[in-house]
Amino acid sequence: MVCTPRPVLHCAVAFTHWDPVRDLLSLHEQIGQLVGTDAPGWTPPVDLYETATTFVLTAELPGLNREAIEIHAEESRVTIRGTREVGLVPCEQYHRVERGHGRFSRAFVLPEPIDVEGVAADFKEGVLTVTLPKAGGRGARRVDVR
Repeated sequence: MVCTPRPVLHCAVAFTHWDPVRDLLSLHEQIGQLVGTDAPGWTPPVDLYETATTFVLTAELPGLNREAIEIHAEESRVTIRGTREVGLVPCEQYHRVERGHGRFSRAFVLPEPIDVEGVAADFKEGVLTVTLPKAGGRGARRVDVR
């Protein structure tokens, strides 16, 4: 038996440090391009909880006025939309811009139908509170913010 040497393959492998934030931002940009200009510019934090008779949604919306907020309630779904205008001041250079600006949209499916005629919204000190009474009826309605 004759042994012949096998060729040695040399491979160069480049390792890069995985940056999950970079990957998420890249994914966000790609989704924005797929969706178009209607993609939200920021996402306000929201709490949604339930009592025996209602669902209550609270959203932090500092810097907005009532006219900039739209609420749509139907059957077992509620959507809040709005726009926070870019409040950037003229300057030579920004060192940090962390507050979201532009349009936003949040939609929530509730575990049971709501009484759309009884939905109420209140906006105080930058916090929107939407009260959604539970009901068995169906319907849809635009809600005015007080």
